Amino acid sequence: MSGPVSARIGFRSTTSVTMVEENLPIHTFTEIPSPEIFSSQIEPKNIPAVFKGCIKHWKAFSKWNPSDGGLIYLQERVGSVVVEAMRSRSAPVFYGDIRGHERVPLQFSTFIEYCLCLLENRDGRRDAFLESQKHSLAVSDTDQALLFGEAPQQFYLAQVPILNFENKEHKQLECLGEDIQTPVPLETKSLASVNLWMNNMKSRSSTHYDPHHNLLCIVSGCKEVTLWPPSATPYLYPLPLYGEASNHSSVTLEEPNLSVYPRAACLNGFSQKVVLHAGDALFIPEGWFHQVDSEALTIAVNFWWRSMTISGMLEHMDAYYLRRILKRLIDKEMGRIRCCIFLQVVWIKL
Repeated sequence: MSGPVSARIGFRSTTSVTMVEENLPIHTFTEIPSPEIFSSQIEPKNIPAVFKGCIKHWKAFSKWNPSDGGLIYLQERVGSVVVEAMRSRSAPVFYGDIRGHERVPLQFSTFIEYCLCLLENRDGRRDAFLESQKHSLAVSDTDQALLFGEAPQQFYLAQVPILNFENKEHKQLECLGEDIQTPVPLETKSLASVNLWMNNMKSRSSTHYDPHHNLLCIVSGCKEVTLWPPSATPYLYPLPLYGEASNHSSVTLEEPNLSVYPRAACLNGFSQKVVLHAGDALFIPEGWFHQVDSEALTIAVNFWWRSMTISGMLEHMDAYYLRRILKRLIDKEMGRIRCCIFLQVVWIKL
């Protein structure tokens, strides 16, 4: 069966394609697929997909909106629960470089107080405004030191658990679960976890891939996501497998050092960008590298689940799988080399 998924299942879609290897365009669906269609015709292709307006029916869509009292609602709902925040000194933009931030405990209410200050200061004089407000914020001495240290700092609530089906004790924001629902395409999935993502100022994540399938849902604000297929891995120079961040790229994409990472010069030929607004959701298959740029006060919820591919890989078969994969990669490379040699011969004869 040929043609775009959306055309075969009768959905309206738009496609934005750059110079993507192996023709893997990201499709945008204006109608939400059923669990059956998602599981049989979208998920197995392991290609990202955008679902417009996927979560507009959530209570969170209206109740968490910072422009409509959402921060006060969240503060009252969650209170002073201690969460783990990512701290970076790369103000005024949070850069999620895995080597340039640290995780610190922070009361959720303190983070919201900080967001409220920033929301009230829309003229750009952030540092002066925060300094004037530091003694009136209802935060602990420890959190005061975190928020108002000598160097400018940014905080990002990244992957804070709402639900965690693999570790039921690790769900700091369980009370927010009443405001969200499992998105329709995932209703039959065995979820691994559901997490909150929230930034106070503009932020940029490090480039990485996830070992699970991911549905990223935008509750408020806007995110631009740049994606690369797994076949772009050699050009992204992932960190060593024996390290803690082996799923992260070692390349600084804004200004790659081509003397150290020469293959990074080809990255634009593999990338695709999507812009997500409040209510939208993005399916990011496992293994797809992505970098996420978020506007200030953007709130998102993501759902992770194990793919059928990984679930079906038996551990005692690992050596066989590895051998088959290496054989396929070698055959592909040999085919490429033969093609180059053939073209050179033809060129010489001409």
